[in-house]
Amino acid sequence: MLWWPAPAPAADSATAPGREPVKRSRVVMAQEPDATVAFSAQPEKIPPIIQRGLTQLTGTPTLDEAWRSLVSTQDTVGIKVFSAPGPTSGTRPAVVEAVVKGLLAAGHPPKQIVVWDKHLNDLRQAGFFALAERYGVRVAGAAEAGYDDKTFYETALLGQLVWGDLEFGQKGEGIGRKSYVSKLVTQQMTKIINVTPLLNHNFAGVSGNLWGLALGSVDNTIRFENDAERLATAVPEIIALPALGDRVVLNIVDALICQYQGEEKTLLHYSGALNQLWFSTDPVALDVLSIQELDRQRKAANARAVKTNLELYQNASLLVIGVSDPRQIDVTRLP
Repeated sequence: MLWWPAPAPAADSATAPGREPVKRSRVVMAQEPDATVAFSAQPEKIPPIIQRGLTQLTGTPTLDEAWRSLVSTQDTVGIKVFSAPGPTSGTRPAVVEAVVKGLLAAGHPPKQIVVWDKHLNDLRQAGFFALAERYGVRVAGAAEAGYDDKTFYETALLGQLVWGDLEFGQKGEGIGRKSYVSKLVTQQMTKIINVTPLLNHNFAGVSGNLWGLALGSVDNTIRFENDAERLATAVPEIIALPALGDRVVLNIVDALICQYQGEEKTLLHYSGALNQLWFSTDPVALDVLSIQELDRQRKAANARAVKTNLELYQNASLLVIGVSDPRQIDVTRLP
């Protein structure tokens, strides 16, 4: 059973500097009954879902105008995916392909579109290299791009540094207390579009917009990954870094398939086809609605109940990243 407490009164100490509290958020859910067949996305069915959802969200008459309201042709747009689970349970290439085609049709230069995740190998195995080659866009890994020594998240918690982390092999006081943001984010893109699967996560509740972007963008993450309480603090604070969270202009939940158990493993017997895409500028609202849907799917399948720690999303609200109380989220459902 999921329960959200009544929102706490706004307090100066709980509001991120320079940000206005978010009172309500809006989510648009668009559906196409035949968008998947036997758990396989049908590429020709995806663009109409994006057109309906995005024009509804932005209040624009055409898809081209919807994209132009979010990004300019001067921007370098990073499409953040979650590729480690592969093309069936992770972000589906057919959804990203439709986003890329929409940006190109709106006049965006292909070399200023980057499909990215933490590791290039995951992107390759999930099929994103082939997609990038078809459309002339770029594909990049945050880890392979290296980390920016001037942009970081710092906490007293010491990390277990591994090869690839910026401070790996260094010695001295304070080594291991910083998670550095990838140069791919700080130096190579100006706007970010999140495209995340509706996929469970044992500690964060959902492999969603907040968790995926935060841990996909920084190094020295082993210290957070397998602890719900540490994630609840670290993930919102990483997203609140201006170099990261301020670049996000759109979040899309790839809800074509809802996998309620298994995380990075493809377990289709723990999955249900929803044939939906969800759109919002609020990543927190989408994540809490995702957790609700995962819970519904588990109950419908008589699967083992999961107790989700919602502190991560409440903390994100306190940092004015978005709305964590479902009662403050306005949902528009489109056929």
